[in-house]
Amino acid sequence: ITYNKMWTDAQKDLDIQLQREREEFLQPEKDHVKAFKMLAGSYIKYMQIFRNLETAHDQLVHQQKRIVIRQVLDGVIGRILEMKKEMVELENSEFHYIDNILEDLKLLPVDIEVPIPRYFIKEKLEVLQQREKILDEILLNAGLQTEKPVKPMTLEEAVKMIQVAERARQGRCRAAFMKQIYLEEKRAGQTKHEIQMGPSPDDAATRIQKVCRGYIQRKKTEKMREEEMIFLGMSLPPHLKATSGSRMHTGQVDTLQGEVQARHEEVFIKDKLRETEGPDIRETLQDQIGRCFIESVWQNRDEGWDFFQDHDPELIKEEKREEDTNNVCCLYIFLYSCKNWPWHRPYLLPESLLLVLLMSLAHRTIDSLYRELVEEGLLIKAKTVNLSDYVGEYCYLGTVLRQVDVEPMPSLADVRQLIALYGILPLGSQIVHEKAPVVKALLLAGPAGVGKKMLVHAICTETGANLFDLSASNIAGKYPGKSGLQMMLHMVLKVAKQLQPSVVWIGDTEKIFSKGVQKAAEEMNPKRLEKVLPKFLKALKAQDRVLLVGTTDRPFDANLKPFCKVYQKIILIPRPDYASRFVLWKHVILQNGGAITNLLNISCLAKVSDGFTQGHIVQAVQDVLSELRLLQMTRKPLRTAEFVTTLARRDPVYKEEEEIFKAWYAKTPLGKARIRALAESEKAGKGKTKEGNKGKKKN
Repeated sequence: ITYNKMWTDAQKDLDIQLQREREEFLQPEKDHVKAFKMLAGSYIKYMQIFRNLETAHDQLVHQQKRIVIRQVLDGVIGRILEMKKEMVELENSEFHYIDNILEDLKLLPVDIEVPIPRYFIKEKLEVLQQREKILDEILLNAGLQTEKPVKPMTLEEAVKMIQVAERARQGRCRAAFMKQIYLEEKRAGQTKHEIQMGPSPDDAATRIQKVCRGYIQRKKTEKMREEEMIFLGMSLPPHLKATSGSRMHTGQVDTLQGEVQARHEEVFIKDKLRETEGPDIRETLQDQIGRCFIESVWQNRDEGWDFFQDHDPELIKEEKREEDTNNVCCLYIFLYSCKNWPWHRPYLLPESLLLVLLMSLAHRTIDSLYRELVEEGLLIKAKTVNLSDYVGEYCYLGTVLRQVDVEPMPSLADVRQLIALYGILPLGSQIVHEKAPVVKALLLAGPAGVGKKMLVHAICTETGANLFDLSASNIAGKYPGKSGLQMMLHMVLKVAKQLQPSVVWIGDTEKIFSKGVQKAAEEMNPKRLEKVLPKFLKALKAQDRVLLVGTTDRPFDANLKPFCKVYQKIILIPRPDYASRFVLWKHVILQNGGAITNLLNISCLAKVSDGFTQGHIVQAVQDVLSELRLLQMTRKPLRTAEFVTTLARRDPVYKEEEEIFKAWYAKTPLGKARIRALAESEKAGKGKTKEGNKGKKKN
């Protein structure tokens, strides 16, 4: 009943919000402040509706209702992204500060944090587990991953373990012995009559009354508390609670099983159609592709024939040259699909045969392409990192610590919001309409240690996406040549689109667009991707849940124009502010097994670590909380000086480096628009001041 009402209320709020937008957004608003307030109010309202719908979808067990809510959820996600896009275009900034609007609505900043829908992982948990199992098997067979060996115990460790167990045994024996002595001494202090007769009837009655009255009073208190909670509407009556709990648990299980069964039935129908109609379709396609192969090879038969002759003169005889053109094509396809062929790599082929090579991919299954990408190290296993682990619990400075008329640096919680909006929600939801503002390329820029790679893995963890690593260091020496590079991207694109959602990650992406001329060999030169990446993004459609993510520590080393042309969104990640550092210290210390006492001043650590990144803080905590230090913590609590000493050995992000990042971001399209808008508003403000002064002089 509660979650049905939550769904009903959320649907009513959505209808009211849509009606209000039809009335308010009918005429364009010229006032900048009023327009932003309208957009921010709608954004906050949609976020509340999204949160309620997601909770109702997760808790309801009615399968048809869940399907309806899911459709509404996807629509609300699309509307949130549209509101965010309009707010960015109006403010020319990715970060917005809406403290006053939240205060008017009597909301907390945590109320507008983007929730990660639980159905992103729940609905495909079985598929993800199976995929992880296959990935581990491929890596293990290819020798790229080894099973974790059982670490043998040294003699010292074995002696220490035996000593600990023996001392514990002796302690228990001594405790039992001391208890026995105490009972004997107590018994010796009693008289023989008391020992024989036991306690007096009055003492026995008093003890029984004490126990009974205590038991009765505790039951009365529990009953009164339960009745009070039922009266306040904070708890269900016992008969409803028992039935609702069991029904909810069984209902959720049945719902998930029903959804899985529906997917299995869909797969069964597809397999049945493939079995009945597949042979005819396959025969037709084979005829068409065969004719295309023959035409392509015939047009380039001289070059192709010379190519085969150069690599193995005995492979094809000179005689019957024109008659064996079809055989040459078939032989080529066979050799390419054969893993034992030592020169099966596409970069060894002339450019004119690239078309034939790409067409041959149509005959290869996704499983074979998936296996080859894993063996080449292009498809890797993402680390299990939740987005909430990036900072810890939600933190926000609020209006108190913000300086007047000074735009503050964004907190890490603000960065986390953008990652959820631009990376996680579009990959997990089914936003299929073409005008949806879905980001296909995202750039994370910032100093080393701010957690860019962690955010990439968090996107994959929260959405269950495949992770393709096309970093310059990873593709060096693989698939050299223009044809080889196109072949690699074609394989990645095909697998990524087939096994959606997918994340294509390019680390040190500034090397692809570097200003200087790379003197490395062609197959080692990362600039090879510069002209191919736009084609890769152009091949992605609006409904494809594939995201390109680039990370860089030195964005100022790249040519800005092609850089910004590839990446639609650029997120500049700053060093953590005071609030983020305070939460981060606390979160990392507890996560690594530490305990926070009065001797550990977290506020002092947050103040001293100004200028250091998240990576510095994590490394400092891990260095201090060694295995030996954790064993000593019960008798020697953690102190502030331990972390300060370790942190002092690292170099912080100096202000000059931070200014370089700010100056670079100011040259990006959004940064230029921001500066231009501020200059225009300042100019307009000066004009109004002059007009006011002239009016005063006339008076």
